Amino acid sequence: MKGIVLAGGTGSRLRPITFSMAKQLVPIANKPIIEYGLEDLAEAGITEVGVVIAPETGGEVKEAVGDGSRFGLDVTFILQEEPLGIAHALKTALPFVDGDDCLMYLGDNLVKDGVHDVVDGFREHRPNCQIMLSPVENPSSFGVAELGDNGEVVRLVEKPRVPPSNLALVGVYLFDDSIGEAIDAIEPSGRGEYEITDAIQRLIDDGRTVRSSVVRDWWKDTGTKEDLLAAQKLVIAEVAHNVHGELVDCTVGGPVHIGEGSKLTGCEIVGPVVIGAEVHMSRVLVGPQTSIGDKCRLSDAAVEGSIVMAGAEVHGWKIRNSLVGREARLRGLAPAGYVEMTLGERSEIVGE
Repeated sequence: MKGIVLAGGTGSRLRPITFSMAKQLVPIANKPIIEYGLEDLAEAGITEVGVVIAPETGGEVKEAVGDGSRFGLDVTFILQEEPLGIAHALKTALPFVDGDDCLMYLGDNLVKDGVHDVVDGFREHRPNCQIMLSPVENPSSFGVAELGDNGEVVRLVEKPRVPPSNLALVGVYLFDDSIGEAIDAIEPSGRGEYEITDAIQRLIDDGRTVRSSVVRDWWKDTGTKEDLLAAQKLVIAEVAHNVHGELVDCTVGGPVHIGEGSKLTGCEIVGPVVIGAEVHMSRVLVGPQTSIGDKCRLSDAAVEGSIVMAGAEVHGWKIRNSLVGREARLRGLAPAGYVEMTLGERSEIVGE
């Protein structure tokens, strides 16, 4: 079985962050989202992986992932010239798959328990397709599955106005070689994309076997700021207490990870918190569910429930539920109390 990880798309719901970086590289607990998926594939015993990239952001994804060896993978990069949908991205990768079974993993998704169970189930039962499902509160925002009396998949609908169930498709799909013919048989949807739900529905209509399994714990599609912060809250809850940096006159409560070369002076840290390497902070309150990237600089500030990316600076501001892009800067006279924001890479706000 080969793995396909999708790392293209425009990430329009995460702008301005994704004006300058691929959405799959946005960090959660200081690790790019795509790395969680690559680790899941390796854990499931899949070693050959094709990463589908876009022309605009592909270079950065290549640099971040490398040859895959640090994950125990052999990675090949596959260019999708236009963002014409998930099924189109998979079709672009099928020459790499070369007739083998494949697992397609959307690179901006997180699955708590990984994919080893669903891979084992696929190998045991040998369906033409296996999908993962998760109950959601807003099924109209997802591809949704309708199951029959015996639990079989009878219908898939993309973002339905009237959902047939609350079971959303998780961004993990397993296929045998019949998927190529199914993709060739579908037409673009109303939004001009080749939908993977239409391709799987074609398998169903053609009498192929489509199995499903429900995610045991949690799954997150990190397409929006709110989704990112919710995913970080789940991931960071499992952080191990590990302090490599220097703490001077600081108070620490709860699990905290602090990277090498970091120095915190007069700070209050309320875990769970992840702080990267070579971070300098003075008189800062860092609240729970927060990550601070490498080489950040913060002083006389407070940060809660936020993602502050590498090289960013926060001086004199109080922020919560925020995304602060790489090398962005907040300084000067700040508004009273906490503020929420999304600040793009190298952007600067100077309070007066």
